[in-house]
Amino acid sequence: LHDALRSLELESVTQKYPHCSTMSGVQADAECVDAYKRIKMTKDLRYVLFKIENKKLIVVDVQKDKSEETDWDTTWKSFCDALPENEPRYGLVDVDYVTDDGRGQSKLTFVLWSPDGKASVKDKMIYASSKDAIKSVCDGIMKDVQANDMGDLEWKEINALMNKK
Repeated sequence: LHDALRSLELESVTQKYPHCSTMSGVQADAECVDAYKRIKMTKDLRYVLFKIENKKLIVVDVQKDKSEETDWDTTWKSFCDALPENEPRYGLVDVDYVTDDGRGQSKLTFVLWSPDGKASVKDKMIYASSKDAIKSVCDGIMKDVQANDMGDLEWKEINALMNKK
């Protein structure tokens, strides 16, 4: 019964979001759409990590509620710490930052985490070729980050990207 319901959900998502399946055959699960709506519309999530299960389905891996936050530095560290050392992940983060002229802003940011030298080439390829499946259900992404090591996610780098026109 569970498999039948999941199949119906996938069919519904594929009809509503026709591009949520890629040439790799990987599809975004309906729960990905729900998580995206929570971070974009209701704004009760700060970040979501997605993973590919069984080389077929993108599912929610980790979610961070805004109610669990203490400060932005701790939240950013929590996001970075949640990324596995030797596996790729997709991330969607509502990034808070201060503009160069001193205004507080936030931007919905997509992160492709693909650790160099630690993730298998096969996993890195499937994540790279399936990125459009998850991005197609996440309208309104303002920034895109490709991170291959933690240096790419240092706050100085991310803040510079957020302030880039």
